Amino acid sequence: MLAPFQKSRDRADAAALVKRWVRERFALATDATLLVTEVQNAQPGFPPLSTAVAFWTAERRHYHFRIFKPLEDVTEDDIPPAWYRDALAVTPGVDCGCC
Repeated sequence: MLAPFQKSRDRADAAALVKRWVRERFALATDATLLVTEVQNAQPGFPPLSTAVAFWTAERRHYHFRIFKPLEDVTEDDIPPAWYRDALAVTPGVDCGCC
């Protein structure tokens, strides 16, 4: 479930910063589609808020990952390393439901 929308300059700045880090880390083109959102978790054992990141490349490949922290707490070190990119790819036809 998506977290309730809270209009906050800090949240907007945090989202822009995470997007910048992801674009730089994975060498994404400026026109690549990139989504960063905070997700509210209701499952036992999960933190109450986490950050989901998804991106699509010009080759129409879809990648995603989740950071188990609220959006405003994410740091550059939380972004997976560039060499892990292939492991983040979504397999067509498989719905993992995590991101």
